[in-house]
Amino acid sequence: MKPDNSQSHLFWGNHAPLSTLAAAALMIMATGRLAFALILAIALIWVNLLTVLIVSFGRPILPGKGRELLYVFLTGFAGSLFLLLVHAINPFLAMEITFLMALTPLYGIGSGICRRVASLEHEDALLKAFLEALLLGGILVGLALIREPLGFGSFSFPGGLQGIRVLDFSGEPGSAGAFPLRIIGGATGGLLLLGYGLSLFRRFKARRPGGEA
Repeated sequence: MKPDNSQSHLFWGNHAPLSTLAAAALMIMATGRLAFALILAIALIWVNLLTVLIVSFGRPILPGKGRELLYVFLTGFAGSLFLLLVHAINPFLAMEITFLMALTPLYGIGSGICRRVASLEHEDALLKAFLEALLLGGILVGLALIREPLGFGSFSFPGGLQGIRVLDFSGEPGSAGAFPLRIIGGATGGLLLLGYGLSLFRRFKARRPGGEA
């Protein structure tokens, strides 16, 4: 009998970004500006790869007990190291993303990536960590490409003296009525898009072979 791999599918499985609430905060908080989504996408890949790299190659010397606490420490260390690197390049950008970076290790812990790859070969563990982070990062950037132009009438990118560069095309910067869909740029808009996304995800997942009706 052929094993069912649907539960571990990268996009439709139980640990996919839209299948759990572990990534919900990032999808709401980090997608208001494209600049933040781009940086967080890179941060996710960094945290996942560095944490899994340490866990995978340090497997023989890691303690058998208290590993969940160790995973918390490692993800926090990886996130802090990334923030220090950003600070060395652009201190203002680092200040802008400090709170969001605090959410990145929480996603790594909530997704259970370290626990799930603990028994895999080094290459397989790193590939799985990279693909999961890349998928969530792609979702963040995709949502930001919807929210920022509709909500603020602009596109932003990392860089510049203030941390991000903003290309405004709304014609009336700062005006509350400049864009009719300005609510999309706020946390309420993030919740709305996340809710619609989850509804569509569950609908299509239910139609897949082996999906729940």
